[in-house]
Amino acid sequence: MTLNRRQVLGLLAAGACVPAGFASAAQSGPTLKEVAGKKGLRVGNAMGNGRTTFGDPAYRALTARECNVIVCENATKWQSLHPQPGVFDFKQADAIFAWARKEGLKRRGHTLVWQEDRWFPRWVVEHDFGAQPGREAERLLTEHITTVTRHFGDDIYSWDVMSEAVDSPTGELRESVLTRRLGGALAQIDMSFRLARANAPHAQLVYNDYMGPERGAVKHRASVLKLLETLKAKGTPVDALGLQSHVGPWSDLEAKAGRSPFLEWRKFLDEVTAMGYQLIISEFDISDRALPGDVAARDAGVAARAKDYLDVTLSYRQVTDFIMWGMADHVSFLRNQKTTMREHGMPTRTAPFDDDLRPKPLRDAMLAAFRAMPPRA
Repeated sequence: MTLNRRQVLGLLAAGACVPAGFASAAQSGPTLKEVAGKKGLRVGNAMGNGRTTFGDPAYRALTARECNVIVCENATKWQSLHPQPGVFDFKQADAIFAWARKEGLKRRGHTLVWQEDRWFPRWVVEHDFGAQPGREAERLLTEHITTVTRHFGDDIYSWDVMSEAVDSPTGELRESVLTRRLGGALAQIDMSFRLARANAPHAQLVYNDYMGPERGAVKHRASVLKLLETLKAKGTPVDALGLQSHVGPWSDLEAKAGRSPFLEWRKFLDEVTAMGYQLIISEFDISDRALPGDVAARDAGVAARAKDYLDVTLSYRQVTDFIMWGMADHVSFLRNQKTTMREHGMPTRTAPFDDDLRPKPLRDAMLAAFRAMPPRA
């Protein structure tokens, strides 16, 4: 009988006996978490509840082998946890975290607030805020953050409290159904972090956003810096900046005349860390949209882009966590996004493992970057 890597991992996860040669092939070599751990970096993966993610024993086994942190891709977002007024549903998140505890994986929370009306449940957007809309908005925000953080308690060591509060094209803070009743976005962001600190005093509190190194993100980076400076001055309890790190396609990040394409990115990270913030790579993947169709050439291009980005970003000792937003190509959200899908229906190859959970050059690039980075502070 011929077994591929994915089938072997599935059998291992189920506790079945497999031929010794197949088992050793599935488990041989240093893992991502082992190599990164030698430098003090945690490695994690975002996992959904679908058949191809948490429901797939082979994928669970791969995650447990390579990672020591788990994040729920969607199960701890407001839409999933709080689908109706006064109704909370923790079943999906509890199932993932129970498995993670059994496997010895630490748990991160994502995200208490995702800052746009389209990311709130419909009932929140259509809610009747009554004669005192400010008080009602504060009640809703307090109820949600308090209930969620108290439910998980000490089980979650780090929370994305707020995600994507900056509008990338304009650099303005995004408004929502809650900000418009709480005196603006800044007041709502500050309130969210203070509620999280009061109810999860042990946890690292993170502001999470997708600003990147490309020239098109100049306004986005500047506005995130301004937001972090303002929150620092207000005493808002923000501990870290989450660098989403959805890498590429970056046509404007080619080295020219010996000038590093990451010069502005280094300046940005220098300013963030100078304010005393920690950093996490919170949602890592690599777009292959602009790369050649040939699989070998494309995989090599993805690996090279990742190595360039990680060598710069991981040179900062303040980066404590590296979280992949899906470890295998077939579970990556990039495969279904119009802005990242390839032409002619060609499937994307954006993760360190392929559809059959076989390692790709991207995984080798990640290991090389982990080995080259300085130890964490």
